[in-house]
Amino acid sequence: MTILTSRLSLGQGPCKVVVKDTIDIAGFPTCAGSAALADAPPAVAHAAIVEQTLKAGYHIVGKANLHELAFGMTGINAWAGTPENPRYPTLIPGGSSSGSAAAVAAGLADIGIGTDTGGSIRVPAACCGVYGLKPTFGRLSRHGVMPAASSLDCVGPLACDLHVLIAFMAAIDPHFQSSMEGGAPVLGCIGVSAESAIWASIEGQLSRSGLARGDVTLPLMAEAFEAAMVIINRETFRACEALLATGKVGADVEQRLKAAAATTDAELKEAERVRRAFTAEVDAVLEQHDVLVLPTLPHFPMTFQDAFAGHQDLKISSLARPFNLSGHPALSIPLESQQTLPLSMQLIGRRGDDAGVCRAALQLVGQGLSAGEEKQTGEKHATAHG
Repeated sequence: MTILTSRLSLGQGPCKVVVKDTIDIAGFPTCAGSAALADAPPAVAHAAIVEQTLKAGYHIVGKANLHELAFGMTGINAWAGTPENPRYPTLIPGGSSSGSAAAVAAGLADIGIGTDTGGSIRVPAACCGVYGLKPTFGRLSRHGVMPAASSLDCVGPLACDLHVLIAFMAAIDPHFQSSMEGGAPVLGCIGVSAESAIWASIEGQLSRSGLARGDVTLPLMAEAFEAAMVIINRETFRACEALLATGKVGADVEQRLKAAAATTDAELKEAERVRRAFTAEVDAVLEQHDVLVLPTLPHFPMTFQDAFAGHQDLKISSLARPFNLSGHPALSIPLESQQTLPLSMQLIGRRGDDAGVCRAALQLVGQGLSAGEEKQTGEKHATAHG
């Protein structure tokens, strides 16, 4: 069981950060959890997100493990080791940013930096019982991140504490509005299928918050999931095709890559049509609601035993992946659980309103910033701007 692939000490400051090993750190190889990249040369420069993190005064303490080539949802990795799930040790940590989620859940770091192409921040966040933010597509630079080109992938943070996550975003993103002031949000609950215990927990949280809510539908959700699968298959195959020739790619990822090779131009064209239609559908619903609410996961994570036996579960991303297609910001929020299973909900906001999603989350879980905390967050934001 391996959470970190290497331990580092870069930068200063009390807040510790781990960085997913698809993100370049100068002087260290970027191996993406794959034996096919075991001999990769050290990166010659920091990725943009690493530069921003160090500039903001954070201390990078390690590179985090992941599902190989960031192309899987379980977090299982036969070559680099599978990160344990600190809070739910019989369950998978989720993928692909498994190490980033496990590191913050274990207290090894205050912030885990991950990437999210189809739920790869939010799914492990939900599995490990921490917060995970997929920012608006394009908000944070992907320069220096594998794969080099993606129309779905986002860099984003994970944390045990929502205030810590917000402070990090304010420190690294000059356009993130750090003020948590604002009126009570109007919530739109998306009618989706999920296990009853998950919905019961969400309903309880909504009821306790006292926030105004309404019910909404997104008829294209299922089509958006399938369309996002088509696009990730095409883009990941193009990025990783050459690695198949090494014969060193793990069996599960090799199988997915070979299947992805069959993606047709016609399928891609249809997927792009669905992307446009679903994005418009989400935008329209958000004209009437400040944020949308739904579960992060449709069902509970599988056990390690099942995952090591070879079971796959791409459907665990069915409620997360559509919002990679549309590009809207999405935050996974852990909920209190009376059982030995993780519970979480997801908030979706207007494109560009990442701070609004975080503000709504604070109000929804009853963690509004005090005047002192708001001032501190603002100071971090000002420091990041010089």
